[in-house]
Order: sequence, then C-alpha cells, then structure tokens
Amino acid sequence: MFEKILIANRGEIALRVQRACRELGIRTVAVHSEADREAKYVKLADESVCIGPPASSASYLNIPAIISAAEVTDAEAIHPGYGFLAENADFAERVEKSGFVFIGPRPDSIRLMGDKVSAKQAMRKAGVPCVPGSEELLPEAAAEIIALARAVKYPVIIKAAAGGGGRGMRVVHTEAALLPAVNLTRAEAQSAFGNPAVYLEKFLEHPRHIEFQVLADEHKNVVYLGERDCSMQRRHQKVLEEAPAPDITARQRARIGERCVEACRKINYRGAGTFEFLYQGDEFYFIEMNTRVQVEHPVTEMVTGIDIVQQQIRIAAGERMAVRQRDVQLKGHAIECRINAEDPFKFTPSPGRITSYHPPGGPGIRVDSHAYQGYVVPPNYDSLIGKVIAYGATREQAIRRMRIALSEMVVEGIHTNIPLHQDLLVDTRFLRGGTSINYLEQKLAQTTKRAAKG
Repeated sequence: MFEKILIANRGEIALRVQRACRELGIRTVAVHSEADREAKYVKLADESVCIGPPASSASYLNIPAIISAAEVTDAEAIHPGYGFLAENADFAERVEKSGFVFIGPRPDSIRLMGDKVSAKQAMRKAGVPCVPGSEELLPEAAAEIIALARAVKYPVIIKAAAGGGGRGMRVVHTEAALLPAVNLTRAEAQSAFGNPAVYLEKFLEHPRHIEFQVLADEHKNVVYLGERDCSMQRRHQKVLEEAPAPDITARQRARIGERCVEACRKINYRGAGTFEFLYQGDEFYFIEMNTRVQVEHPVTEMVTGIDIVQQQIRIAAGERMAVRQRDVQLKGHAIECRINAEDPFKFTPSPGRITSYHPPGGPGIRVDSHAYQGYVVPPNYDSLIGKVIAYGATREQAIRRMRIALSEMVVEGIHTNIPLHQDLLVDTRFLRGGTSINYLEQKLAQTTKRAAKG
C-alpha cells in the first residue's frame, strides 16, 4: 500500500479522497491554487503545495506543476478525482513516466473511451447495446452524411467525438437543418475540445439516464455495483441522482451489468469506471464510459456498503479485489442532491463568503462537503459546494429523510439550489419515479412561463 498520495483536485472530492486515504493510513498531499489556500482539505492534509494562481489553466490543469509537487513531496501516487485532468490520457501518461502511480485506468483505456466513436466500436464488439448511428466519424461528403441520417431516421443528434459535459451536441429534426448543424457542431467541437470530429446518432426523445458502476483490478477480476438513475438534469448537467434506478428489474440489471463486466475484460480495463446508458422502451443504449470516480458515487456506496474510492486506491496499489459479484447486494435506496452555489431557479453563480453554515444530520444522512462557516466560495470553478445523500430502507423513506435533511441545512451569505431540490422532492412525477432526462427542463420552462404571466 502507498505511504503518500497527492490529490490533484479541489473541493468536496479532494476532501473525499483525503478521508479515504486517512482511513487506509496513507499520508496526503493537497495541491491548491491561490484561491483555495484556506480550503478545508488544504488545512487537513499532511502537506500542501500551492501550484498556481486561481485560473484552472494555471493551476489544476497545470501538469508540470502537479508533477513537480509530487516530486518535492515524495508522493508515490496521484489521485485525479473527477473533472480537471481526471480523464486526460496525456496526464496519466506523464504521471506514470515520471515514476508515480496514476490512480485510475491505463492511459490507453482513457484514450479509447475518451473518443466516443472508438468507445462505441469497442462496446459493440463486447456486445453492449448502442444507440443506432454512424459507426465511424462523419465523412466530409454532404451526400454521405444525408444518406446516413436518412438510414437512421430523424430526429438525429450530432455529437463531438471528444465531447463531454453536455457540450458539442446538436439535435436535428429535418434534412434541411442537417448540414448546417454538422458544420456548427464541428466548429464548436474544435473550439471546446481542440478536435472537430463529430458523429451521428438516433435522437431518443424521452429517455432516462441510467449508469452502471464497475470496478476492475489488475488480476482480471471485474464486478458491477448496480445502477444509478441520473435522469434529473438541466442542460445535460446532473442535479439529483439515486440508486438503484426505479423500475429496473433484477434481470435487466444482471443482463446489462454482465455485459459491462465483459466489456471491461475485453478492453483490459483497470480501476473504477461508469457505463452510461440512455434507457427507453425497456432497452438500454450505451452512450459513453467515464474513466474516473463519479460525482454521484456515494449513492452506490450507500446501497452496496463498498467504498469506491478506497477500492480505486487498493486497485492502483496492485491489490486483488476482495469483492466478488456474489458479494454485491443492493440494500435499500439512496438519493443524492448536489448543492450548488447558484440561484435556485435562474442558475446564476453565487460565489462569496458563507456567513452561516449548518450541515444536516440524523439517521441515513451523509454530507460530502468542503464548505464551512466563513469559507469563501471562489468564482473561478464549478459551483458545487457539497452533496447531501439520504439513505433509507425504501425509496420513500430516503425521500422523507432527504426532505428533513434539506429543511435543516443552513447555508447563508450566498444563494444555493436547496429550494430547487425541495421542490423536486414533492414533485408528483419524481415521486412516481422514472422521469426522463427532459423532465426538469420542461418543469423549469413551465415555471418560468407561469411567473411571466403572473
């Protein structure tokens, strides 16, 4: 096992990784920008290194600075968390070439899954169901693009091969709009990802977003830890997640989970990973694989009792997983609400000093947050300041506990999206379960329309 790990991230995930390390008896190094000098995880780390000014490009995305911090502190391994460099194959390669262990998949796996076209090709070979669409990147010839869209049938969606985070995608309903949409998406992809390559898929109009968590070690042992429903989204950004997904049967879970396991074996995958699917009409369609720990990993931890971050560390250290598929039992239900520093309905960022802070507690409540009274939320990064997770023996109990938790939570001095979550937790459609990825957008649009009339 490692003696010292550098955590190449910030915010709640930096604190989460730090806690996993401390439980394993591992010393930690926190790297931070000048804006995060007073952060909780920086104060709690065994060592800390400032790696640059507030801008992400000069700090958390600064590969030479992170490698140098690992060198001067004699760290043995680097945990990338999520976001920033977590799915950057070049970073993983630099880490390993510099003599450190990258706590994550091999660089070639990150590259394979980072390109959405090669990822789908690999999944098809492994028998994982995919959305109908182009099996290669879209060609330059307009006639070929038109013929492909006709074969798939409208509506279709144009996606950036190197895309992610909801960027680099455009829905097309008519042939007249197809070529302009392709050109626009290519330009956007080049600007956002430095890669203009795009592909085409059938656009599913009312799907759910269901994802499967996997763990794989160096010794060919692979397990799936059930699924999560991440359908409550705004602009392709997840807001609320739960596990297990409502109305997914044990047979469906096993069928898709086993295919994910087989896919991991075929691509020689190592570490934690998440297979993301669109689910519509009782069918699953693979869309991408995330080669890192997910923001929403706590709901899976709550229903399985398995510490995913500790498993990442143990796998990176070369240990053989003690967990076998027969050991994975889903018990109860868990819901996670992402708490963001933003206006709850306008969604404008709300950085600033937290003047009063009180996290909730009680049976089944977990709070993953780096916030505290007096903490200044910087304007330079993602607005996530924490996550509240509620666990119950049933979905209904988890919802009731979450309502209580959010009613107790106090965050003053800035705006947060807690009121939005409180509204969702009494929403009739959410209570029934199984809302599509479009539901929240439609709900917010109706609320805005009513407000305008009133």
